[in-house]
Amino acid sequence: MNKFLLVISSLFVSLGAAAQGNNTLMGGNDNGVQSIAERITKLEKKHDAFNVYVNFAGSVRAEHDSRTDEWDSKFANRQLRLEIKGTINDKLFYRLRHSLNRSAAGRSLDNFAKATDIMMVGYNINDKFTIAGGKLAQLWGGYEFDENPIYVYEYSDIVGNMGDFMTGVMASYRPTPNHEIAVEVSNTYQEKFSERYGETPVIVNGSKVAPLKKSNAPFVYILNWNGSMFGGVLNTRWSCGVQTQAKGKYSKMITLGQQLNLPKFQCYLDYMGAFDDLDQLGIATSEVMPLLNVADDETEVNPHFGKVKYHTLTAKSDWQFAPSWNLQLKGMYGITTVCNSELFHNYRRSYGYVGTLEYFPVKKQDFRVFLSYAGRKYNYTRRSTLTDYNTDRLELGIIYRIKAY
Repeated sequence: MNKFLLVISSLFVSLGAAAQGNNTLMGGNDNGVQSIAERITKLEKKHDAFNVYVNFAGSVRAEHDSRTDEWDSKFANRQLRLEIKGTINDKLFYRLRHSLNRSAAGRSLDNFAKATDIMMVGYNINDKFTIAGGKLAQLWGGYEFDENPIYVYEYSDIVGNMGDFMTGVMASYRPTPNHEIAVEVSNTYQEKFSERYGETPVIVNGSKVAPLKKSNAPFVYILNWNGSMFGGVLNTRWSCGVQTQAKGKYSKMITLGQQLNLPKFQCYLDYMGAFDDLDQLGIATSEVMPLLNVADDETEVNPHFGKVKYHTLTAKSDWQFAPSWNLQLKGMYGITTVCNSELFHNYRRSYGYVGTLEYFPVKKQDFRVFLSYAGRKYNYTRRSTLTDYNTDRLELGIIYRIKAY
């Protein structure tokens, strides 16, 4: 208890001494739903030919891991992204968003840096049809996936480990102003197949098998529906898709996101399910593969588990209980299973809980000071080899989406 009180005190002392739109095409809420910042600050949205934003989130934080039973305090920059976007005319628009604290080296397949989230150009054929191409935010749906990363204090298992941005093309159709159906075809990965899987045999469910073969069309196919009903009170972001991982190997995913949107209270519930022939997210591979005692002559093998399932439920609420204030609560639950394996069936259950108090001190600015607690807990059925543990993080910091120009 004394250690905990000391950590809490150091956070406030340190702060005193130191004294983004979302992932849709244009980075705003195209269905007309206001963001939290717009509700509180009455910030006016501007859509013209050239807009520059700096997305920043930083804090002083204290972190705890039960495996070491130690606290660690530090100043940290969580997000720093430069964003440029605009509408050239009623037909043509573009968007660039680039992370300034990630590698800027071009990847071997698409030659885009991992740091480049979005570099796309879109064209409105008419008021119902839109097409776009470039590096895009994938249309997986769900409200956690679609949120600007600077506003996310802790991700769920699936969203936190998946590739969000890939090079491809998309087309959307709006049969009515409140409903949109979109399809997207993109690359599965940013690196070449040989770099991801190699030419050596792989380990699938603990058995050595022949090398994976490259697919002739290693693409992701996504179908997405965005809906708004009852005057924007109930909204949906649903999607399903297939990712081609290798020849004869696929990853299937379904996302069901629904949001309740009231003037001073908003909440959503997301379900995400991933069904992988090869472990796309890598959680099971990183945790279970070391337990298989792969022989020394196989140490160069790039292992990927086969037949892995992930299920995640995420719920979040935002309540603007007073002028310039917002209270956010978030809960997450996830199950991981390795199929065709009795030992690792539903072997991992993860829990997440986040509570955040946000204060907006400056009118007409998307600037907030926050105090946030995030906890994670991981339970394993194979307790003899995988040990339960939990983590805690307490943060005091700022988020600022700066309208620089």
